[in-house]
This record gives sequence, C-alpha cells and structure tokens, in this order.
Amino acid sequence: FTPIFDNEMAASIGDIKIYQKNPDIIYVATGEGNPRNSQNSGYGMFKSMDGGRSWSHLGLENTRQIHRIIIHPDDPERVVVGVSGPTWGDSDERGVYTSSDGGETWNKTLFVNNRTGVSDLVVDPSNPNHMIVGMWEHRRWPWFFKSGGEGSGVYRSTDGGESWNRINGDSGLPTGEIGRIGLSFAPSKPDYIYAYIESKENAIYQSVDGGYSWSKRSKPGDELIGNRPFYYADIYVDVVNENRIYSIATIVTVSDDGGKTWSTFAPGNKIHTDHHAWWAHPSDPEFLIIGHDGGLNITQDRGKNWWFADNLPLAQFYHIRVDNAFPYNVMGGLQDNGSWRGPSQTWFKGGIRNMYWQRLSVGDGFDVVPDPLDNDYGYAMGQAGNLIRWHAPSGYLKKIKPVHPDGDFLRFNWNAGIAIDPNDKKTIYYGSQYLHKSSDNGDSWEIISPDLTTDDPKKQEWLETGGLTYDVTGAENHTTIISIDPSPVEENVIWVGTDDGNLQVTRDGGANWSNVASNIDGVPPHTWVTQVNASKFSAGTAVVVFDDHRRNNWEPYVFRTEDYGKSWKRLVDDDVRGYTYCFVEDPVEPNLMFVGTEFGLYVSFDRGDNWNEWEIGLPTMPVSDLVIHPREHDLVIGTFGRSIWIMDDIRPLRAIAAEGLPDDQLAVFTPPDAHLMIIGESIGYRDGKIGDALYNGANRPYGALISYFLKQGDETAEELNDLVKIEISDIRGKLLRTLYQKPVKGINRINWKLTRDAMRGPNQPRPNKKLQPRDGSYVSPGKYTIKVTYKDNSHNQQIMVHKDPRLEINDSDLAEKAVVLEELETIMKQATETMDEIRENEKSITFIKSILKQNKINENDAIYASINEFEGKIKSLKEDIIGKKVQGIYRQPDVLSSQLFGTSYLLDHPLVPMTSNQRNQLNQLKKTMDEISQRYNEIKTDNVKSIQERFKELNLDVIKLD
Repeated sequence: FTPIFDNEMAASIGDIKIYQKNPDIIYVATGEGNPRNSQNSGYGMFKSMDGGRSWSHLGLENTRQIHRIIIHPDDPERVVVGVSGPTWGDSDERGVYTSSDGGETWNKTLFVNNRTGVSDLVVDPSNPNHMIVGMWEHRRWPWFFKSGGEGSGVYRSTDGGESWNRINGDSGLPTGEIGRIGLSFAPSKPDYIYAYIESKENAIYQSVDGGYSWSKRSKPGDELIGNRPFYYADIYVDVVNENRIYSIATIVTVSDDGGKTWSTFAPGNKIHTDHHAWWAHPSDPEFLIIGHDGGLNITQDRGKNWWFADNLPLAQFYHIRVDNAFPYNVMGGLQDNGSWRGPSQTWFKGGIRNMYWQRLSVGDGFDVVPDPLDNDYGYAMGQAGNLIRWHAPSGYLKKIKPVHPDGDFLRFNWNAGIAIDPNDKKTIYYGSQYLHKSSDNGDSWEIISPDLTTDDPKKQEWLETGGLTYDVTGAENHTTIISIDPSPVEENVIWVGTDDGNLQVTRDGGANWSNVASNIDGVPPHTWVTQVNASKFSAGTAVVVFDDHRRNNWEPYVFRTEDYGKSWKRLVDDDVRGYTYCFVEDPVEPNLMFVGTEFGLYVSFDRGDNWNEWEIGLPTMPVSDLVIHPREHDLVIGTFGRSIWIMDDIRPLRAIAAEGLPDDQLAVFTPPDAHLMIIGESIGYRDGKIGDALYNGANRPYGALISYFLKQGDETAEELNDLVKIEISDIRGKLLRTLYQKPVKGINRINWKLTRDAMRGPNQPRPNKKLQPRDGSYVSPGKYTIKVTYKDNSHNQQIMVHKDPRLEINDSDLAEKAVVLEELETIMKQATETMDEIRENEKSITFIKSILKQNKINENDAIYASINEFEGKIKSLKEDIIGKKVQGIYRQPDVLSSQLFGTSYLLDHPLVPMTSNQRNQLNQLKKTMDEISQRYNEIKTDNVKSIQERFKELNLDVIKLD
C-alpha cells in the first residue's frame, strides 16, 4: 500500500469513489460518518484527475463529516454527496448536495433540519437517476448520545438527486420515531432494495418494486441484524443473489432468505469486530474486503479463509509514553485494539516489524505508563477506569482499578487520567471524580481530594444514553478527571483537569485544592481539559490544552500560567489549524514547544509566541500525543490514525530556539553520541522485504546523525566538488571516511554508518570522481572529528562512538582488533596497487606492440619473445591475484582476492575479539601477498629490463614499464 492523500487538508476519510470509465478520476469525502466519541473530522470534498498523484479541494469544508459519494456512471462531472454534518452540534451544513460541474459548485437539494444528516445514500445500478437516501437525526454531547428524532426518514429521488420525496409510513416502513438507516440495492435485481431501520423495534425491511412498497422481514429482537446502529447500520446485498444480505456491525452476519433469518458470517474470534467498510467484487461474490476497528481483511472464498493486511500502519493511539530502556520502548493505547509496547529501533536487519511489538492488555487501550524504576513493569488503562499493572517478559497482569473504601460509585472517564509522581517514582495517581494515590503499585489506594469535577447530575445520565437503542459502554461517562500532572520542580504540586472544565491545583499534596479554570479568559466554561503539563523549569508554570470540539467548537486552545493559575496567556489562536490535542515543552530549552492538533504538528521556537506547521516528512494527521525522550532527544509523535512517528534528535531545533538561525553560511550542530552495535539477522523472516505485504517500520538511521545548517544551497549541484563534504577523522587526524550531500538551504542531516571508506580491492577499477566512496569496514569505538565543508566554509564537531553495551569486550581486545584491521587494510592496499600496476603494464604491452608494428620490426626479433614471456608472466600473476575471467560462476578460493575477502569476512567486526584461527588466516594472507610481491618484483627486474634494453638496440624510444 502507498499513501496518496498525505498532504491534503484532512486525514479522516468518509468515502471514496472512482469513476469506473476512467479510474484516474477519484472523488474523496473527508470526515468519517460513524459518530463514535473518538470520531475525526474532515475538510470537505477532494478530487483527483490523475489517479491520486495530485488533488484539488472542492469546498464543503464546514460540513465536517461526509459519508457518501455517488458519481454518475456516464458523466464524472455529475456528483451527489451525502453529508452527515457535525456530530457534536447543530448545523445547516447537512443533507444531500449535488454538483454538475465536477465539484466546482454545489447545490443543497435535501435538508431536513440542523440535526439531521445522511446516514446512507444509494443509487439504482440500472438507473442513475433513481436514488434513495436515509436521513438521520442524531446528536452527541460529551456526556450523552441520542439517535432518532422527527427528522429521520427515507427519501427517494428520480432525477439524479435534484429533488426528493419522503417515503411515508403507509408504504410499509415503520412509523413513529426513527433513528439511523442503512440501505442497499441488489446489484443483480435492482427492484430489490433493503433497509436497516433503527426504530422502536430495529428491523430489516425489503422492497421488491424499487422502493414503492416495503415489508418487514426480520424477527423481533434478532440482534444478528446489527446491535449498535449508531456505530454501524450498513447492509450490502450479494452481487449475484438478491436474497443474500450482509450486515456489517459488531460482527458480520448474513441472511440468505431476504432478511428473515440471520447467521454469523465473520465471527469475532476469526477477524476483528466492529465493521465499517465493505467491498464486493462486482462479478465474484467470493471476493470480499472488509474494513473494521482492527484494520482490513480480505477473503476470496466467501469467508472460509481471511487474510489480514498487517502492512497498513493506521493505528489510532490515544496516548504515547516512553521508557528508559536501550533502545527505549514506545507504548500507548489503541482505539479498540488494546495497549502495546514496542522498540523505538531494533538492532536487527529488516526494520521495526510488527512481531517486535507486544500487546500488554486488551479492550480499548488508552494511557500506558512505564514504571520508571523497572522497564519490565508498567501500567495500562482500559475503558472506563479499568487499570492493570503489567510485567512484559511474562505477560503477568494484575488488576488494580481503585475501589471506594465506602463502596461509593467512582466515575471514571472512558479515557481517564493517570500519572507517575516525578519526585517519588513509587507513587502513581489516578483519576475518577477524585484523585487516587498509590505508593505500592496499585495494591492499595487512598483518595487525596474531594470531588474535583462539577458533579453536575445532568451530565451523569450515561445509563440512558443511546436514544432509540441503548449504548451504555462507558464512553459517555462524564464529570471525571482526564488529565493529571505532578510538578517535577516542586514536590506536592499536582495539576488536575476534568472533562467538564475544571482545572484544579494543589500545592500541599492534595490537602487543599484551588479551581483556577475561571481565571482563564477566552475558553468557554466546561471545556474538556485534555492535558495539563507542569513545567520542568518553574514550579508555578503549567501549560493546559483545552478541546471543545465535543460541543461543536473547533477552535484551538492552549494556555500558560506562571503563577499557579492566577493569570493565563493564550499560546495558540488562528496560527494553528484544528482543535488541539496535546502539547510538549522541550525539557532542556524552554523556548522550544510543540502542539498537536486534529490536522498536524506545530512547533514554536519562541516559547509559544509564534507557531509554524511542521510539514517535512509528516503527513496531515491527528496528532494525539507528544513526548520528548530525555536521553535520546527524540520527539515521539502519537497519532490517531497514522500510528507512531519519531523525529530523531531534535537538538538542532533546540539550538535554533536558544540562539536563532545561524548567521554563518555553514553551521554544524553538536551530534549525539553514536553506538557501534552488532546488527543481528532478522527474526521470523529473512533480511529485506519479503514482498510488499510485510510491514517494516523505518529504524533510526544506523550510526551517527550529523546535522548542519546551510544559509544558502544549490540543489542543482552534481559534481563532488560542488557538494557538501563531510570528513570523519580519528584522534590521530587520519581521514577515515568522506561523505557528500547535495547543498540544500536550511537544516540538513546525514548519517555516518560508522564505517571507513571502503578499501578498493584488486579486482575493482579506480573510482569515478563523481561517485561517493562506498562504506567499508567499521571503525572502532572512540572519539572522532567531523569536518563539514561547503565551498570555502568549514566547521568541526567531535563525536563519541561507544561500543555495543550488550557485549563484554575489554579495551585491550578492542585495541588489538584495531591493529589487526589496519594490517588487513595495508595488505589490501598493497594488493590493489600491484593490480593497478599490472593493468597499466597490460596497456603498455599493447602500446609497445603497436610501436613495433609501426616501425616494421621483424616478427622473429628477440624482443617479441621477451614481450610474450613478460605478457605470460603478467597474465599468470593477474590470475593469481583476481582469478581467471570466465563466463558463469567460477569461485577460485586460492587467488589473492578471494583470500582477502575470506580474511575480511573472518576478521569481521571490530567488536569481535581476535582468535587464533583469525590470526592464522591473516598470516596465510600475508604469506600469499609476500609471494605475489616477490614474483612481481622478479618480473620487473628480469623481463622489463630485457625489453627496455632491446628497445635501445632498435633505436626506439624507451617505454617505461612498472
């Protein structure tokens, strides 16, 4: 899979339609149409005319959620879209819209009321003017959801969506209040239409006359038709059998009798549950693709066997944390996919593969917190307060959700707040309506606060949530604590944020609390306090992230206090796009800050006064959480839909935030220490990509990261002399490695793989001046100098290369191995120089023969015998160095080049100590090289001299032969 929509205005996709007569024409609707409490928003309609290589925006950006697209089969300019509209508030931007000019302009042709949008929109496959739409009145609040209302109903159009008529109850459809509606035409017999209708009694309805009359087909109370219509009410008719219907809901079910009876088609123990997308091959009913909360499954035998697409990095992370292991682990909780932990990089070939990730707990995953005292342990939270302590090596889990000592009900958010005390790392905090504290890994808890929420009973009716169909899962739990952050600077200072807008702070460990929310001007009361970030520099300073999109307010809110909440400064406004999820302050440079929004990542270099969208290397995506690793200086980016990204070593940004952009033409930033690691063979699969279905996450570039700044560049440069040159030398000043990079204006990065320039072997020609030297053998641990040069500007930095901490090797062994590798380098150089001379001699022999011929020297002259003898000896020597040139594979282990390769292979790595076997191999190589050198010297002494003397006798110019 290749992403083709990375740089547009939104990431959440509502629908995709491809014009079948020209598949280069693609329409994309943004904003998902299934209104979960974690639903992401869109930015209208988009269109591509070149198969997704480029896109144009078609407006409708205020619709937020567009659920369906229909393209006229004979005219790609005629488009109909079904707009769900904002889930969280009233809006006139809902209903059915049509365009006759390819999306340049839009007409709203069906609008019911400001709470009613499209739940489904289908077209008759035999008549593109005949359409049916399900209109759905629904509304979500942070604390409640209601599906159903007088606006819901089924409508028909017979003129391609330009006008609509409601299909009334006397047609056989249910009367009274209606909720969500799913619709499907039978492709093989379009007069057959099916509807899933949420009402007082959820049911499947069938029409056999094109939608004019309907009959209820399903049995009362049959939940196999679909049990959560707000989340999924989609049905699909088999492509060849008009009586076979699929319902994609928690599980996929099927009816083979027109909806009367239902059975399980894809059970939850076979593929992931909670299905939202369906595709069927237009002529092969066995070939089906299903999209769900867990990803994508494909079957080509109608569900007997399923293939899971585990090469789609689309994880939805609520939170991100890191530990201090080496390499460090990244962990977080996923929407409906549990809690996970995996390495930030691996020291195996093949990249970061899925198999390196460990699932820590099940259910909906939220925050995952490592134990700072032991990287093998940590805490993971599930929905509605479920909390466990995990032990990664064994998989052991201990359930530690707090219980009120008096048995009172504890209100936990779907995504509750949790934190480790940075001043007492044995202590954890957890939030219900109270702040809970444990100093024994969750075995016991004490409540250290009063109810810190508004405790508004009107926002505690989650047992009634759902509307026509109850959906009481804990997702609407409200008046709860959702963010906690103890100060790392001042003990006993703890900040707490709630989902109903309270912002509480204590300075005495919980004995007394102050609600400082009312001190903040510019944020609406009762706004969701998504994050509180206590400063690492000042005890009274904190930055708070508010998110009010759950009340249809799409503004970004980030505020800072420097006096424990008495006064506040707003840090973001219209300089960032999308409501805000998260914030992180650099732990070293207070001017450097990052903010994550619904649409991307923003960075400030001046403590929040100005913000810039970070576009380099990152797609448009909801950035749900951010953390900076304290040792590696990496920015770890958690996203809700594009998994995890790591920006390696942000210290160049830190330097710019501290000092501004350099004034000089060239500046080199301090590089991080590097580690000379043994890179093992890949686990589970061979090295390299085994086709495209195996996902390989990019590792941190191996070796040393070298970052530099160019005030001006020249991206057209090609010659090595016109490029940026990076030279690495050892402490003696010996040049070991030379790298080149195109001169690009701004911050640049290149990685030195901790290798020398490759030693050119005797069977390799002289290097091309336009080609960079290849990677050779690894350097030894130690200190090195990096010199970066561009034109007349140079700048040096020092870098330390450490040995692999997993290995036990002493300094004397390292020193011995370094000497041996230099011996090997000397032999390689000697062999290569000898072979270079032989090649020159071959050219000279050809030239000598041409001179003899030009001067008409008799072929019986003695010089020809001398030349032939010389040529034969040179050929024999050459074959002993690099082997015979033949067609096919012809391994020659006795020749010098093979011995050189074999010795290099055996000596291997500078971190592998010398053995007697390796020493024996090196001695044999030396012996062979000495023999080659002796033979070559004899040839030069004897044969070359006789040729030169005969040349003089013939009164010809003497030709130099070396």
